[in-house]
Amino acid sequence: MELIKADENGLSSEELEKISERLHGGAVVAIPTETVYGLAADAMNQEAVKKIFEIKGRPSDNPLIVHISNMRMLNNLVSDFSNDAKKLINAFWPGPLTLVLKKNREVPNIVTAGLDSVAVRMPSHKVALSIIECAKLPLAAPSANLSGLPSPTMARHCVDDLGDKVDFIVDGGSCKVGLESTIILMTKKPYKILRTGIITKSQIEGVIGAVETLQKHEEESICSPGIKYRHYSPNAEVVLISGGISEFTTQVNAVLDGSSCAMVFTGEKLDLDCMCLEYGGQFNSAELAHNLFAVLRKVDELGFKRVFVRAPSPHCAVYDRLTRAAGRESFGENKRIKRTTVF
Repeated sequence: MELIKADENGLSSEELEKISERLHGGAVVAIPTETVYGLAADAMNQEAVKKIFEIKGRPSDNPLIVHISNMRMLNNLVSDFSNDAKKLINAFWPGPLTLVLKKNREVPNIVTAGLDSVAVRMPSHKVALSIIECAKLPLAAPSANLSGLPSPTMARHCVDDLGDKVDFIVDGGSCKVGLESTIILMTKKPYKILRTGIITKSQIEGVIGAVETLQKHEEESICSPGIKYRHYSPNAEVVLISGGISEFTTQVNAVLDGSSCAMVFTGEKLDLDCMCLEYGGQFNSAELAHNLFAVLRKVDELGFKRVFVRAPSPHCAVYDRLTRAAGRESFGENKRIKRTTVF
């Protein structure tokens, strides 16, 4: 594995050509995006895409997002898209919004888990865009971590998870957003948000009108990145607790031991005899998103076996990621933490 560090101007032409050559040869490369680091390979090369699944340990029925750098690439991937899709593209691309559209026959089934649709987005990170543009390839790129672990938001996270399993890891610094893209299914009406992200339902509705949100009971029947399996989990057990500070303190103190820590909001002073890791302001969804995965990884680095997490608003994307990290279990107010809760 070779670590290539981008500077303030991005990558040199020589570095871009080297990465491009390897991508054309079927290599898998970890690259930065504004959301999280992606494990990228030529989306039109079945053998290269197969390596992504093997490296991550990702189930083959979990489709991938294809990353592009221009509209010509989109036209080569999809059979058609609506005026509403065009409106969202104009409003949010490049950026952290993924559109699920009808694919054309050239897109390999391994990328889409056999579906007749493909998930596509155009990242806004200048290094990612320059790599895609230089290679002139659409890149399939799920998060550059081992399947199920917290997504990587720094190059060192990719190194920790992947090591020599990849050809290159491109260090583009800390990811600005820190949370995966919003995904919206646009193959039929009503359009449906399959995964929440930093781009919100209200923002989308401000562009194309009312859309639906995927409900929990629908998840097993919907094939989309990031929803079907347990995701975003550190090795430590995650216990998500709703309610106020008093409720959180009471719940945690009832079962606290030396192998546990807590994730709390910035500036909170809690009466807990354990390490408290701050992960952002309670009402600052962008800050919580930016810090979430790095702090979850910090829990493992410090050797804790369990982390109690102050739950943010259930309406923000960070709450969705935390419920998945905790096996969709949360506690608070009328629920008590069991001493042996294994997810």
